Amino acid sequence: MAGPEDEIEEDDWATALIEQNAEGGESSLADEWGAALAEQGTTTHASDVAAEWATMIEDGETDNLPELAGNDRILNQDEIDGVLGFSLRELSASGAGGVRAIVDSGVVQYERLPMLEIVFDRMIRLLSTSLRNFFQDNVEVTLDNITSVRFGDYLNAIPLPTLLGVFRADAWENSGLVTVESNLAYSTLDLLLGGKRGGSSTRLDGRPFTTIEMQLVRRLVEIILSDLELSFQPLSPVRFGIDRIETNPRFATITRPANAAILISLKLDMDGRGGQLQILFPYATIEPIRELLMQSFMGEKLGRDHTWESHLATEIWQADATMEAVLHEMMLPLKRVLSLKVGDTLMFDTKPTDLINVRCGDWALTQGRIGRVDDNISVQLTRPLRRSRTTLQAFEASMNNRNDG
Repeated sequence: MAGPEDEIEEDDWATALIEQNAEGGESSLADEWGAALAEQGTTTHASDVAAEWATMIEDGETDNLPELAGNDRILNQDEIDGVLGFSLRELSASGAGGVRAIVDSGVVQYERLPMLEIVFDRMIRLLSTSLRNFFQDNVEVTLDNITSVRFGDYLNAIPLPTLLGVFRADAWENSGLVTVESNLAYSTLDLLLGGKRGGSSTRLDGRPFTTIEMQLVRRLVEIILSDLELSFQPLSPVRFGIDRIETNPRFATITRPANAAILISLKLDMDGRGGQLQILFPYATIEPIRELLMQSFMGEKLGRDHTWESHLATEIWQADATMEAVLHEMMLPLKRVLSLKVGDTLMFDTKPTDLINVRCGDWALTQGRIGRVDDNISVQLTRPLRRSRTTLQAFEASMNNRNDG
């Protein structure tokens, strides 16, 4: 803190500067610069250079040359937001920028997974019916938002007390997390244990959840996971099995803190009381079905349009295919081929009774025996068509592997 002595010294400096300017005027500063430069052995125009520097300093004090501002200039709030990437204009127009864009560059946004929204829309309808039967009361379930977070930041932001259900996805060989906030947990306990209908639930701070309370919340989590299985069933059959219920977020670690995850927030309302329910999937968990989640969709058909498939199949069956009957194939030297003339005879190493090949392009379909019907040459098939053993799914998988390789 500045004391009285510091104020006296500042006043003395100000008085001395005023007296110096009054005595020497504007030329005193230029003369001092010129004398200093002359002692250092500069050119004869040192006084002119010193005068120019003095003029620039005085002009900078009057803000006539803003481009001469040095590193001591203080940034305003808009410039700080632009550097850090928290500008509302940038976020609404082109996403995050600055330092925030660098930090979040490795996080995949959930908008790239359009199928995920239709899956949880279906889950909301299923969950509303299941919870209505479970609580014997009206329950309104709404989808709050779907965001991408880092797992460590999410655990640090969880308010306590809370209940966290760790579950396993057997088909995906990974884990997920269901978070039941304290308001929803106490509302669930009130409804299941005969509490008053309507109004807010009583919150008991300062004590942990009992074993009976945790078992009741576990039953709620099992119902949620069961409806989540049905929601993913048309897309990818999977079974979610609850592993354990934790009250400490540190014991619910299922992936590294820096790993990205998808957070789905649901809001449950039961006659004016309820709370938030959050489902977290690390990106490593949904990696086996990432291609399915990225595909487009139409309504509840989950990425397949049967009308278009039927129309395409009809057009394929009506398409024309060119068939070729190959009597014989032989290799000739190029010299002989170029010396062929009209009237030359090519001898085929085949008999009239031998089978000929029937092809469609480069694909050999079957074999037959050549003959004659009236005035037309005909082929009688002697073997069934050769069918491909590769299914459409196997062909698509091989093409994807070839493109990835």
